[in-house]
Amino acid sequence: MTSRTRLFISLLLSVVLTCPARARIVRIEITSVQSPTFDGRTFGRVGTYEKLRGKAYGELDPASPSNALITDISRAPRTATGMVAYVMDIYILKPVDLSKGNHKLVLELNNRGGKLIGGFNKSSGGNDPTTATQAGEGFLMNRGYTLAWNGWDCSAAPVNNNLTISVPVARNADGSSITGPSYEYISFDNATSTTYPLAYSAATLDQSKATLTVRDRLGDSPAVIAADGWEYADDKTIRLLPAGTPFRQSAVYEFHYLAKDPLVAGIGFAATRDFVSFLRYATTDDVGNPNPLANDIRYTFSYALSQPARYANDFQTLGFNADEQNRRVLDGIENWLGGASGIALNYRFAQPSRTERNRQNHLYPEGVFPFAYPVLTDSLTGKTAGRLARCTASNTCPKVFEINSSNEYWVKAASLLHTDSQGNDLPDPDNVRFYLIAGAQHGTGNETSRGICQQFQNPTNGEPALRALFVALDDWVTKGIAPPASQVPRQGEKTAALARPQPGSQTGVVPQATLGWPTLPGVTYTGLVTTRYLLDFGPSFSEGIITRFPMGVAERPSYVTFVSRVDKDGNELAGIRLPPVAVPIATTTGWALRRSDFGGDDGCEGAGQSIPFQRTKADRLLAKDPRLSVAERYPTHEAYVAAVRKSVQQLVGQRFLLPEDGDVYIRDAQARKL
Repeated sequence: MTSRTRLFISLLLSVVLTCPARARIVRIEITSVQSPTFDGRTFGRVGTYEKLRGKAYGELDPASPSNALITDISRAPRTATGMVAYVMDIYILKPVDLSKGNHKLVLELNNRGGKLIGGFNKSSGGNDPTTATQAGEGFLMNRGYTLAWNGWDCSAAPVNNNLTISVPVARNADGSSITGPSYEYISFDNATSTTYPLAYSAATLDQSKATLTVRDRLGDSPAVIAADGWEYADDKTIRLLPAGTPFRQSAVYEFHYLAKDPLVAGIGFAATRDFVSFLRYATTDDVGNPNPLANDIRYTFSYALSQPARYANDFQTLGFNADEQNRRVLDGIENWLGGASGIALNYRFAQPSRTERNRQNHLYPEGVFPFAYPVLTDSLTGKTAGRLARCTASNTCPKVFEINSSNEYWVKAASLLHTDSQGNDLPDPDNVRFYLIAGAQHGTGNETSRGICQQFQNPTNGEPALRALFVALDDWVTKGIAPPASQVPRQGEKTAALARPQPGSQTGVVPQATLGWPTLPGVTYTGLVTTRYLLDFGPSFSEGIITRFPMGVAERPSYVTFVSRVDKDGNELAGIRLPPVAVPIATTTGWALRRSDFGGDDGCEGAGQSIPFQRTKADRLLAKDPRLSVAERYPTHEAYVAAVRKSVQQLVGQRFLLPEDGDVYIRDAQARKL
């Protein structure tokens, strides 16, 4: 550890240890109890579960150093005791008899208000699973976990049982509205949308204070739409003129305007901190209402998919894994599909629903240093920071699994999680491991559908590995059993293919030869990849206040990123190679390109591709496909099943698959017609 790092951590420690213990959940209100839920279904020895729904009311001391870093909290209205108040939805699934549970809490960080319990439990039922069938396989319930959710995202819509949070609007000292620049990246993959809702109200309807541009491809130069080509329908809506004119399908519109009344959105971090701390450590709230989990929780975990995984990254970076009594909040974190990004939550005029991909939501404050966990010096700015800095100072660091699909490497610069800002490999921190699910897209695609993309989607499902890794994370936290080694592309292992920035372009390129990509008939390869630039949001950006949004990336320096190299079939070499990649019948990728009527060869966002092998050698030669056909790889169906079985056995031995999930792969192979 360098002298600079020691000084940095000691300064943080002095801040952490002087925090007054005032932030808390002051009241918990359970508004409904369904006991038992899931039609009375029992889960192994644990028995039945019950569902609790309600509200939690919290208060924050804006003068506390751990809360003062919340942007604009000093400008929020106060209670009579000088606190800043918020209220959020809460949802708990717990064993009816807690003594039969495993005394462990899994906090699922909701995605835009929605629950994603299906990833572990293969459940259905959306945001309010109720029936026995909707409980799915009950992966977590059979093991006795208590599950909890809380609202944290101020942009989550209050519909369909979404979890929401109500946070205050920041005001000037005289009570007047705060105004400032805001930015909207607008693109509709339809030809029928005629209006666009703004994230914040316009401070003025004077069109000269706003700019609307359009381009058909990301690489085109934006064209300004004159004032007679658009208007404010009201202070939160814009539309094209004449009224009723649809936005051009898949065109990129960008709107810069003066907004007013920002939400104190960063309170969402403190809300999660204080909710988990309450469930873990409190007996009652301030008015005597009991904590439904009082004296039960011994270990806490979180699971997050996509947007909330980026939230969990910033939750750690900002030090919210220490409550205001300096106790650890989460013991273990499993992040899935978060990339190396944070979330645009702790900023004035925050828009946490945004996320950047190859052709989506550029120029927002998502890809901001620090990206990696260790304390490092940014080669572009000279700043020193790391995701572990604050938790190291408070001795509250969790064990963390950062798990990503191939898509996060191609469209969210995930390699920055485990490299420095110049792309050099970093050793794993003592408490963090990194895993790539090779050849997977952002989630599980439909291999019979192209959607708006050129090729069929990628059906590689990472959830079986997520379950096995969660068991490994639990063992690491509760038993000290070392987890499987990280599995990601590394320059030192020659499995990394470097991305090359394109001057003036918002994206980069991975040259075909660098990747090792084969030329496949009917498949376009451009090497399009997301590149992280050092963007200029103005001199107050370090305080969470954006005084200007960048209009582009011209002359902006970039960070070094890479993806996994591929084998001669185009399948990725690095990462956890699940049976669809290790024993392939297709080339699967984490990247995809759009069809001509949806943006041409621009990136197809979170989608990947499934490009089937030819069935026979004759078919392959006729198609001029360089990849071996299915028949050449697997002379008999039994040979294919045997190869899948061997792959499964290896993955189970490495603890990347549970035996029961391995059996599913084998049964599917036996049922598949080649």
